[in-house]
Amino acid sequence: MSNSKNTGRIKHLKQQFAFGIFRLFSLMVVAILFFILAFIIVRGAKVISWNFLTGMPEEGMTKGGIFPAIVGTFLLVIGSLLFTFPVGVLSAIYTNEYMKDSWYKRFIKLMTNNLAGIPSIVFGLFGMSLFVNTLGFGDSIIAGSLTLGLLTLPVVIRTTEEALKSIDNSFREGSYALGATKLQTIRKVVLPMAFPNIITGLILSVGRVSGETAPILFTVAAYFLPKLPHSIFDQVMALPYHLYVISTSGTNVEESRPMAYGTALVLIAIVLLVNILANALRRYFSKKVKMN
Repeated sequence: MSNSKNTGRIKHLKQQFAFGIFRLFSLMVVAILFFILAFIIVRGAKVISWNFLTGMPEEGMTKGGIFPAIVGTFLLVIGSLLFTFPVGVLSAIYTNEYMKDSWYKRFIKLMTNNLAGIPSIVFGLFGMSLFVNTLGFGDSIIAGSLTLGLLTLPVVIRTTEEALKSIDNSFREGSYALGATKLQTIRKVVLPMAFPNIITGLILSVGRVSGETAPILFTVAAYFLPKLPHSIFDQVMALPYHLYVISTSGTNVEESRPMAYGTALVLIAIVLLVNILANALRRYFSKKVKMN
């Protein structure tokens, strides 16, 4: 009896020790995140003003505002999502719902996973070769958006596939039993149930697109362009590249450094705002699925 109690006490202590380690690492991750945010906020809040957010850059981007970079970032995010979201979702639907398990399907999944691991600068070089030079788009919003869309395409495909796999086959079989076709089942049953999780891919895509520098460096980003674009074939400034430029090649380091922190704070705020909106959309569709 005593041995069993000791064994149980030892197991309990081991469990508590393991949970303590997990809590410690979780707190470390949260602490690092808050430290980074506090570091950027303290240094970036000093330069945040209405003129900084709505003004044009001046004097080699060491003064003035970042409004063209904000607009350019939004345009690139929207443009890339307009390409990658429908293509990625439709590709995932085809591979998960229509393709039979075979070496060809496994090969496609392997290539998709490998595509997700390619460095972003390689996508930038590919986008410059294909969209800028071969197709003749030049350094433009459409070239940058398509390049960023290719960059995030594997993420959308994989998250959509996982969302579709999470739907139990009994729902599909029930729909077929009621006389629905495969397309009707996907459109009326599977997609509405999987859509809240599909939005996860949208959130990850937005986070990656808004912070990428290498792809837009070769395809769209302008060094200094104090005006707004008029068409999808114009160049734009973008917050990631703007941040890189004023941090590394400013004419006056002391003047450009606060601008860099302010730009970083705005970029973080935009990503946070988009993620909040996407999560709200996800909760809305989750509630809608439960109600139905």
